[in-house]
Amino acid sequence: MRNDPFIVNRKVHLRWLLPAAVFLLFWLFPVRPVPAQELLCNVSISSQKIQGSYQEKFKKLQQDIYDFLNNTTWTNDKFGPNERIQCTMLINLVEQISSDQFRGTINIQSSRPVYNTAYNTTMFNFVDNDFQFTYVENQPLLFDETTFLSNLTSVLAYYAYIIIGLDFDSFGMKGGTPYFLKAQQIVTNAQNAVEPGWKPFSGKRNRNRYWLIQNILDNNYAPVRVFIYRYDRLGLDVMESKLAQGRAEIAKSLELLRNVYRLKPDPYLLFLNIVLDAKRDEIVKIFSESFPDEKHRVYMIMKEIDPSNVQKYDKMLKAGQ
Repeated sequence: MRNDPFIVNRKVHLRWLLPAAVFLLFWLFPVRPVPAQELLCNVSISSQKIQGSYQEKFKKLQQDIYDFLNNTTWTNDKFGPNERIQCTMLINLVEQISSDQFRGTINIQSSRPVYNTAYNTTMFNFVDNDFQFTYVENQPLLFDETTFLSNLTSVLAYYAYIIIGLDFDSFGMKGGTPYFLKAQQIVTNAQNAVEPGWKPFSGKRNRNRYWLIQNILDNNYAPVRVFIYRYDRLGLDVMESKLAQGRAEIAKSLELLRNVYRLKPDPYLLFLNIVLDAKRDEIVKIFSESFPDEKHRVYMIMKEIDPSNVQKYDKMLKAGQ
């Protein structure tokens, strides 16, 4: 069980989702608890653009990445099997640089359950276009927090800590800080790496691993992390029993995002836009069923901070009319 009192709720509400028959089986046939790691991550590799007979190698790569992510212990907390963080990594290989070197993209997604429901809310949905790595079949994937061993394991570990940090932020105010600091250390270790994505001027529009963790830990972005807690823990988690109260908290929390947008800590507002990407459609759905005044307040905020998606908010405003 995780030590944070807020985190306990993950286990509580997931238990509500287990069928009664499962509890009966455990009662009749008790078993010794099996320790589980933090992530339950599905891994998929697309290699259609790579010519040659490498399919078996890519299958082995996919299995090795799956094992690395799901069998590594990333924190000092004990996670039960029903507490593991659900996530996916979709790797699209676009070029073979040499026999063991590849270039592609990686799409990372994660979610967390909403209390007392069967619904999962998206926490992270990000495409890293600077994924370049070396993979030698039958060599173990090794990672060390204190040094850079390989680009493949450094990228995977980096996103593992981002996923865990965001999850902990959603259960406790800035609860993910220890894991974000680990991600920052990975970036520091990789500053001499030849592969892209680790340095300030790598990638387009600063959408890289360096700037993502810089934004997350920047005090000017602190309201975004407070938003994550208020939106998920104080908003979504109470909506099943107190719909109006939870929705009102979400509406109020959006003002935190507007404050950051107006401050503009950097030209691209990377972290803010990543959070919007994760929550945008959900916000539209939640407030499409709200009363007019609340819906209009939310519309004005979202129209300002997410202008490229104003058509979605227009539909939200008109819903139910």
